[in-house]
Amino acid sequence: MANHGFLRVAAAVPHLRVADCDFNAERIVGLMGHAQRAGVSVLLFPELCLTGYTCADLFQHSTLHEGALAALDRVVRASSETYSGITVVGLPLLVQDRLFDCAAVVHGGAVLGVVPKSYLPNYKEFYEQRWFTPAATLEMDSVPVLGRSVPFGPRQLFRAADVPGLIVGVEICEDLWVPIPPSSHQALAGATVLLNPSASNDLIGKAAYRRQLVTNQSGRCIAAYVYASCGTAESTTDVIFGGHAMIAENGVLLAESDRFTTGETLLVADVDLQRLQWDRARMVSYADQSVSRQQACEFNVTELNLNPPPLPTPLRRPIDPHPFVPRGKEQLRERCEEIFHLQVSGLAKRLEHVDCSEVAIGVSGGLDSTLALLVTCKTMDRLGLDRKRILAFTLPGFGTTDRTLHNARGLIGTLGATLREIDIRPLCLAEMRALGHHPFGIDVNGLSVEEFTARLRQLPAGQRN
Repeated sequence: MANHGFLRVAAAVPHLRVADCDFNAERIVGLMGHAQRAGVSVLLFPELCLTGYTCADLFQHSTLHEGALAALDRVVRASSETYSGITVVGLPLLVQDRLFDCAAVVHGGAVLGVVPKSYLPNYKEFYEQRWFTPAATLEMDSVPVLGRSVPFGPRQLFRAADVPGLIVGVEICEDLWVPIPPSSHQALAGATVLLNPSASNDLIGKAAYRRQLVTNQSGRCIAAYVYASCGTAESTTDVIFGGHAMIAENGVLLAESDRFTTGETLLVADVDLQRLQWDRARMVSYADQSVSRQQACEFNVTELNLNPPPLPTPLRRPIDPHPFVPRGKEQLRERCEEIFHLQVSGLAKRLEHVDCSEVAIGVSGGLDSTLALLVTCKTMDRLGLDRKRILAFTLPGFGTTDRTLHNARGLIGTLGATLREIDIRPLCLAEMRALGHHPFGIDVNGLSVEEFTARLRQLPAGQRN
């Protein structure tokens, strides 16, 4: 199956042990293998997943930092042996005597870049400023990692040269909760897939708000948004984690994991990069904002060749066969009422504008003309006009059945409109004679006669008479 503009992404929540970097690397590499078999091209893990988020004061010990780098090296080696896509993992990184909460972007046996967390929560149950430094204090744009100098900073993008429309941006947990998230700037600079490695704990009602944040941010940015948070294996000394993972696309939640599961999670979905590009192109205000932001913000763009495999079937995203018809009865009722009131409001404005107090409408007895008559009646009520001013015409022809004619008459009478009935069969016969057709040699129920009938019904009343 060709990709057709789709890209398979995944949010993974491994089963880890706090401060056991070797064990955590093993679980992460195992999930990378599962992602490879599932055809995933972009794989996201939670915040500080190589060490565990709840290490607390252990973050101040060099042994943990050394273990995190060794675990990162194992992930890097797996990116050339086990998994061919882009992998994002979290770890603490010591830079110039300051500790940063970071996300490492790994592909093809190398670290492509390291993104530090911009905003550190230090309220309620969070104490991150006790250990970490915000990205705003940076004084360099590259750091040595595993013997190589790699780009370092929050203003980074990762572009796949061989996948049209794929530009990856990364922000970390709290970054999404601020008034203007870094992902907003990333999207305006071109990012189409936004990743958030997170450690968002669970409280009553927090999951619903978190879901809204992810979904709404994907809509504002016209992008795909992949979110992966810490699982239940984290320490519960101060907080509890549910392993919430989500994938959204342009305001629609494509996939969501179950929370509080004891096993590991690999949440997979296919995002439509081609559609995102066209949605951005159609929204001209997005392009205007994009130009101004690109002038104000400089981003380091790292290019790579992803070589994504053909998408395995079936497609991993919901495809609604009836996208405009809600499934729930209450939602369907609300949608239908909204459509009806929109039609009434539009017609009322037109009639007021042309100062018209009398209208004519054709009624066949079918669904379309029934809705049109109901809208017309409601409009006359809103304008304070008598429904008798609605001239409801029924135009029986050769194809009209007794049932539809009876329905039309009954409907017009019940709604209080003025019934006008014109039998157009003589007109049809006259037109056929004028065109040289012998009326008795034609099937009066056939398509030709239906065309005659439809054309006559579209004529203004003066020409019809």
